[in-house]
Amino acid sequence: MLYSKTRWQSPAADPDIVRDMARSLSISPLLSSLLVTRGIDTPHEALSFMDGGVEAPHDPFLLKGMTEAVPRIRKALKEEEHILIYGDYDADGVSSTALMIHLLRYLGASFDIYIPHRSNEGYGLHNHALDWALQQGVSLIITVDTGISAYHQIAYANEIGIDVIVTDHHEPPELLPEAYTLINPKLPDCPYPFKGLAGVGVAYKLALAMLGEETPKEWAEIAAIGTVADLMPLLGENREIVRNGLASMRNSRFSGIRALLDVSGVTMSTVSAVNIAFGMAPRINASGRLDHAGRAVALLTTEHADEAEQLAGELDLLNKERQLVVERIVVEATAKLEQLTQRGEIPDIIVLAEHGWNVGVVGIVASKLLERYYRPVIILDIHPETGMCKGSARSIPGLDIYAALSSCSNLMDHFGGHPAAAGMSLHRDSIEAFATALNQYAANVLTPEHFVPVTSADAEVSISDLSLQTALELERLAPFGMSNPLPKFIIHGATVKETRTMGQEGKHLKIVLQQGKSTIEALAFGKGDLAKLLPVGTMINVLAELSINEWNGSRKPQLMLQDLSVQEAQLFDLRGAADAVRQAAHIRELLLPYSGAVTYRAAAVFQSERMAPQTELIGMSFWVYDKEAGISAANKDDSIQESGHVSLLCLLDMPETPEQLDALLNVFPNADNIALLHSIKDGRERLIIPTRDHFKILYKLLASITAVATPEHEVLLRLSRQSSLSIRMLSKMLDVFEELDFIERSQGSVTFITQPTAKSLTASSHFVRLGQMAEMERYFMEGSLSELQDWMLSRRLGVS
Repeated sequence: MLYSKTRWQSPAADPDIVRDMARSLSISPLLSSLLVTRGIDTPHEALSFMDGGVEAPHDPFLLKGMTEAVPRIRKALKEEEHILIYGDYDADGVSSTALMIHLLRYLGASFDIYIPHRSNEGYGLHNHALDWALQQGVSLIITVDTGISAYHQIAYANEIGIDVIVTDHHEPPELLPEAYTLINPKLPDCPYPFKGLAGVGVAYKLALAMLGEETPKEWAEIAAIGTVADLMPLLGENREIVRNGLASMRNSRFSGIRALLDVSGVTMSTVSAVNIAFGMAPRINASGRLDHAGRAVALLTTEHADEAEQLAGELDLLNKERQLVVERIVVEATAKLEQLTQRGEIPDIIVLAEHGWNVGVVGIVASKLLERYYRPVIILDIHPETGMCKGSARSIPGLDIYAALSSCSNLMDHFGGHPAAAGMSLHRDSIEAFATALNQYAANVLTPEHFVPVTSADAEVSISDLSLQTALELERLAPFGMSNPLPKFIIHGATVKETRTMGQEGKHLKIVLQQGKSTIEALAFGKGDLAKLLPVGTMINVLAELSINEWNGSRKPQLMLQDLSVQEAQLFDLRGAADAVRQAAHIRELLLPYSGAVTYRAAAVFQSERMAPQTELIGMSFWVYDKEAGISAANKDDSIQESGHVSLLCLLDMPETPEQLDALLNVFPNADNIALLHSIKDGRERLIIPTRDHFKILYKLLASITAVATPEHEVLLRLSRQSSLSIRMLSKMLDVFEELDFIERSQGSVTFITQPTAKSLTASSHFVRLGQMAEMERYFMEGSLSELQDWMLSRRLGVS
């Protein structure tokens, strides 16, 4: 049984509106329902959304401050002033800076650029940078993707005689800087109708205001990169920016973009917003996280293919390094959290700090821990000399992390952000009080329901609905991104027809799902280990995105798995595992994310000869097969004894007797999953279901071998040589003969009784028991999963 990681919800669209719009636009009911559930419920809105170009883009001069900025820049050009572009180190800031460079190059301006170093300087305008600008002869600064909160710094710029034009898109503070002019659609008195522009979107509007129809079409490529990378809503004007940028990018004339697409493994002719988000943006961001963002700016502005290829390669290596750094910190942070919570529950807000946690990636680490534990997470890097900590927070929908930080602002030197993410700095001496204060705040805000993640799906469908034609039609909703995600579909009751792994070391999962006569392939990247949990024949529910697989000129629909669930208890066949204990620990970790909201309990059962694997199986209860009681606890676990419920039951060894099996089923009547990890006995060593012929042959052999008292070990050796039966099997058959008075055992020897009283084999309890043991062993050793599952169910019903 696998519980989905999140609770799936799919909205219900008004069937009348869906039907009417499908008929009006000659589109499928599925596409119509997707549009309606996204708030697009008229044919006019739908056409505008799907095809674009229905409405003209907004006039850039509607942006407050644009009428002041354009003449000031023209004055600087005319008087040959030296201009400074002041940007930010993330992908939006890099794109904004690159776009402004292209504009000032086009205008023939004299200019420099300045982007602060993430680790050494931090976000925003800095007075020392303004001093440097003054030394360079700068008289005008144009900020991009920053500046709206730089009240004191811009006041200082005014003091030293530098004008500042701020272009930004972040939330304006109450106290606005007294710049030459401010351009930000979110300013309270700005009449611009679309408020969702990225920083690069505002810079693009400045370029349009300066050049009008002369603005090169390809600049939309750079605007598209920053818009997607900064997770701006792909609605309204942003859709047109990204749509136009992608169309241009498919035949890009920018050497840097071509090289970046190449190292990202993206085919230029089919580049999408998803490729920008997961291919290009991480490499651009890696520059600012581990090095300096100037390298990424150089890539987006170079005019030389060789330089572009070199820079793209460097960013690709930086991104690989970033991935390794993130992976290391995630492992360290997870271990630190588990150590801190050994004696208690995971706190409502997770706060972790350590030396050597690169401040450039702590936000990514926080996101990964949030995904794993579904708690707000704050990750802090401690400076080894000063003790100052810089960190990032990521939160869940139920908690406004900016408000939580505001509640304990006295403990921090600085903080800023919004409800979902934030940054802060504080001294390490304040960390404990900081974590305590945050969790006190959270205790008054969060309820148990907040800790159950919810995923919004678009529709519940059947596999037969997901054709190639459907996948092609859904492309009309692209570009996909924030506020317009790739459609997610729920499929209930599909059967796993095929399971296999792909890629290096089987890293990725591929399964074939079937419903009736319809089948479809489904992929899950990085989930290859799940193949162990999804044997053929498993009934499964999935949450997935629909895509198109193109290979060798053929095209077919395929699913990208996002989540899954299995509603029936499962048997996992790991019989004959080389290291049963290691495999038990591994499958426990695999199942942990799919344990649902229930308390996760796991148990391991083994024969008394095996030492209890205390260190390898931390967090599991241990049970030992017992010749008298059948099974007994090796460590006390009252919760399991009371409920009989475990998420995972690991059979490190198989039961040796029916009594042990029945005791096992009695103690664990409600196991969600059972992992079979016992060794496989050599064929000759196994018990077989005895027949009368077996005993006839053995009777004749015993008559000749034990006419006089003969040591039992010698008898067994001679019998094993003269028959195909194992010594183990023969020993148990001797138990039957002894019970029926056909032989006598005394002082380690066996003597044949020449004229025994005739008795039926079935009168022997040992004979019946031997048959039961042989049957049990046959199922456990060589039975298929379905045969063993059915047989165990019948035993369980008998026990209950």
